[in-house]
Amino acid sequence: MTLLTASIYMLVGFVLLIWSAERLVAGASALARQFGVSALVVGITIVGFGTSAPEMVVSALASLEGNPSLALGNAIGSNIANVALILGLTGLVYPMSVDRSTCTREIPLLGVVTIVVALMMADAEFTRFEGMLLVLGLAVFIAGMVLRAKRSSGIDPNTAALINEIAQPMPKSRAIGWTALSLLVLPFSARLLVEGAVSMAGLMGVSEAVIGLTIVALGTSLPELAAAIASAVRKEDDLCIGNILGSNLFNLLGVLGIAALIHPMEIERLLIVRDLPVMALTLVMLAAMAMIARRIGRLNALLLLITYLVYQAAVFHQALG
Repeated sequence: MTLLTASIYMLVGFVLLIWSAERLVAGASALARQFGVSALVVGITIVGFGTSAPEMVVSALASLEGNPSLALGNAIGSNIANVALILGLTGLVYPMSVDRSTCTREIPLLGVVTIVVALMMADAEFTRFEGMLLVLGLAVFIAGMVLRAKRSSGIDPNTAALINEIAQPMPKSRAIGWTALSLLVLPFSARLLVEGAVSMAGLMGVSEAVIGLTIVALGTSLPELAAAIASAVRKEDDLCIGNILGSNLFNLLGVLGIAALIHPMEIERLLIVRDLPVMALTLVMLAAMAMIARRIGRLNALLLLITYLVYQAAVFHQALG
């Protein structure tokens, strides 16, 4: 495969992957609503999984085909892109205030999950048992969101962000058609993307982790970028930040958990000593901005964006140097 062919594979894979994930959410959520499932449950489950479907399918397939560095790089790189790139770009367009519940609940929870994942990665491998623990953690997280939303008079930003993305109603036949078609296109597009990424890594002489941390992570984060910009334009600060935090939690618990359940993974040392700390750093930066300033102003957003650009430059420089 030539570099041009690998690029075409990745481009077509990205387009079909994002399109099929969006159609899956639209069809499945409309179908569930017709069967009487509440908007709350649909938002937290179907939409929650759907927004992270690109990362989940790509990482799961990469793990299944023996490319663990691509799977891990995709998950870690997506989390870095979500905070540093997406919130950075969005904050430059529209400075955002941070809800108090985000500071006291969502950010600390993401911090705890990040520490747990770091401890699991410390021995340079992800076992099936660790993957099972992460998936169980995701199940507990989802159940907790549902119970808290039902018992509380208000809805937290994370849950509100998911409910807000529920698609418009559609006829049952169309909903079934979109759901079935998207379930066929998702794995096909992921295979195209993974084959293109693995080939590109080989042709460029870099590790699969580098492609996962950069190009693949950026591509699979495009739905979050579109949702964040749309929320910023509507001046829905809580929905924008809630969507990012929720996506990062799904990436760590669901994407890594499912990938490890499918196939135990050996972890490149560089992912542990360089990329994992950068992911933690971006979370610390966000926490500091949220808890001290209670907003992501343009200066803070620029700092996040510069951090992302410097990190990407460092990854490519180290890979090609």
